[in-house]
Amino acid sequence: MKKLLVFCVAFIASVAVQAHQYTAAPDSIPAQAKDVQSMDAIIGALYDVISGPAGQKRNWDRMRTLFLPEGRLVATGIRPDGTTGKRVMSVEDYINTSGPYLEKNGFFEREIGRKTDQFGCVAHVFSTYDSKKTQADEKPFMRGINSIQLYHDGKRWWVLSVFWQPETPQLTIPDQYLR
Repeated sequence: MKKLLVFCVAFIASVAVQAHQYTAAPDSIPAQAKDVQSMDAIIGALYDVISGPAGQKRNWDRMRTLFLPEGRLVATGIRPDGTTGKRVMSVEDYINTSGPYLEKNGFFEREIGRKTDQFGCVAHVFSTYDSKKTQADEKPFMRGINSIQLYHDGKRWWVLSVFWQPETPQLTIPDQYLR
């Protein structure tokens, strides 16, 4: 019994120390309050920051303020040989690899459907999107689903991860995710 009590105290103390480490780090770039006050706001900011016409620089500092320092972006899809692949990126990896393409070619992504589940400070959002090169394009060149994990620290929302898969002719978006 005494060993169990010592273990429980040690475990609780280690969790408290870890929680303090994750919440005590100050933001190097303060977030805009309007971007992080609600789930709607942070998802809107996420789409807004990557969207823009060809030749327009994106506000990558703004994107950095949306994500936890440990945040990840994960692209997945079907390779030409039929296998599934993934690419796991930090926010900086995404900015460095995708940023130049978005800025050079123009890219507009918008949410066209959403399913949200939340328990306490944890939220999971299936955010269905479509993508266009210009806002004037009649049809999107791509659609898919962003699986977005969000965390609320008691003051604001944070993006923990964005994990997405584009639609293909063999894998179409179910109607339940288009509402």
